[in-house]
Amino acid sequence: MSTIPARIVSLRQAMRRLDLDACIVPSSDPHLSEYLPQYWQGRRWLSGFTGSMATLVVTHDFAGLWADSRYWVQAEKQLAGSGITLMKLFVQGSPGHVDWLAANLHPGSRVGVDGRVLGLSAFRALTQALAPVGVALDIMADPLGEIWRDRAPLPDSPVFEHLPPHAVESRAQRLARVRQAMAARKADVHLLCTLDDIAWVFNLRGSDVEYNPVFLAHALIGADHATLFVGEGKVSAALRARLAEDGVDVAPYEQAAQALGSIEADQTLLIDPTRVTCGVFHLMDPAVARIEAVNPSTFFKSRKSDAELAHVREAMANDGAALCEFFAWFEAAMAAGQTVTELDIDTRLAAARARQPNYVSASFATIAAYNANGAMPHYRATPESHAVIEGDGLLLIDSGGQYSGGTTDITRVVPVGAPSADQKVDYTLVLKGMIALSRAAFPRGTPGPMLDAIARAPIWAGGAEYGHGTGHGVGYFLNVHEGPQVISYRAAPLPHTAMEPGMITSNEPGIYRPGRWGVRIENLTACRPWLSGELGEFLGFETLTLCPIDTRCIDRELMRPDEIAWLDDYHATVRQRLSSLVSGAAQAWLIARTEPLQAAA
Repeated sequence: MSTIPARIVSLRQAMRRLDLDACIVPSSDPHLSEYLPQYWQGRRWLSGFTGSMATLVVTHDFAGLWADSRYWVQAEKQLAGSGITLMKLFVQGSPGHVDWLAANLHPGSRVGVDGRVLGLSAFRALTQALAPVGVALDIMADPLGEIWRDRAPLPDSPVFEHLPPHAVESRAQRLARVRQAMAARKADVHLLCTLDDIAWVFNLRGSDVEYNPVFLAHALIGADHATLFVGEGKVSAALRARLAEDGVDVAPYEQAAQALGSIEADQTLLIDPTRVTCGVFHLMDPAVARIEAVNPSTFFKSRKSDAELAHVREAMANDGAALCEFFAWFEAAMAAGQTVTELDIDTRLAAARARQPNYVSASFATIAAYNANGAMPHYRATPESHAVIEGDGLLLIDSGGQYSGGTTDITRVVPVGAPSADQKVDYTLVLKGMIALSRAAFPRGTPGPMLDAIARAPIWAGGAEYGHGTGHGVGYFLNVHEGPQVISYRAAPLPHTAMEPGMITSNEPGIYRPGRWGVRIENLTACRPWLSGELGEFLGFETLTLCPIDTRCIDRELMRPDEIAWLDDYHATVRQRLSSLVSGAAQAWLIARTEPLQAAA
């Protein structure tokens, strides 16, 4: 069981015992989280692929891992010799795993998947595709659970409160807002399974999931009471008492299933089918009326209040000061001929952020990627495999911090030695795309996916494309990825993806040359009112991130005067906001890297 091929053989043996012809292992947990506790890292354990998103399918004579372009280079390396085939998503003529199963399994076949981690929407899509071809879906079978002997335990870290001044709204107020939305839909009970929704509603945080300040829990919210189902010992007696004052009971995590089955038949339950697993869904009494809609808290937490945005701006300034300190060290170390590795960058960044007020942790695993490693959007250096920063090229650094007053996420690319003309072209095209979206104005209610082409247009015009989305929502001392908004033309432009004031969204176009280099420039932005008149209400973006964008990689011949003016204005703001927060070498670096490009020309 120490090798991936041995694990696949063992899984197939378990499949035969369970009379399964295929097994699906998604990257998921009972809360449909993007980042998972070790206990639910089954797909990673079974395949050896460490990326955060992929689906593994194993039959008796085939094993395939479906992943999108962000992970292709990484997956090809990590799957080598495993017997698992990389199946590339979003490639013309290449089916997704659902269509592949429907096309390759015979009538009478049985597919097993752990219903505890399969989303209800995914279950419905599988059923719709497999039933017409005579293939059955078994959501109770768990062959992986039979063979995974050294599985980590569920996390047991304590739950803690998010407190004022950074918690700007009380728990009672948030519960009241959710109940008002329930009443509007004529729902008596509301089930919450998503961890960041639960953390937001109850003003609680935890550390059960690396980088995301959340804890494993389910919640049932009624008209005048709520129950939080969480692991034994994770909520202190004092916190239980404070929760009780707001009408919140605490029950064991395992009792959520029993509570769902005991909902009265005359009650109406509100659930979000995209945020509930089919295993949870099938525990409910079918006689209970159900309303399916997006969790009200998903909308509420996406729209940061003015008070929250004020704290976010402060967190961004502190984060910017840490980055000034880091980049000043990096440039001095390189000039002195010191040996610097990708691992050193992560260590130095973490230390610089840790010195800032209200810092809690990193918001995701730092991506420090030099030259060819930068072509992998989700690359991560390890002690076994990392690069030394030497010679000529581009260094891409994507990092972020969790502060009690906000969550940060920033990507910068800096030159090492002399960047090539082709690298400068790619860098400039990405910068032009980022500036274009930063300056965009659009009618309120515009679905986020419809904004994607604004950032991509300069990149498409240069004959390039990138496989990831341009923008994701960002939480408030919560998950670095949140919805409902998303800026990606691959996402459906549904009404619930509409951009609204207060939403914090990343702006991160890129270009990636496999085996050579990658470029991505990322700022976080807040959606804000811009103009209101007889022809409608319009929104725009306020740039929140404060850190210089390196001008040494720019091909100035490709920049328009208005784009240069935007960059100079941005740098003037960065200098003004950060100057008083840094000193010495960090301040000198800040001044040097915010010199106007127009003046230099």
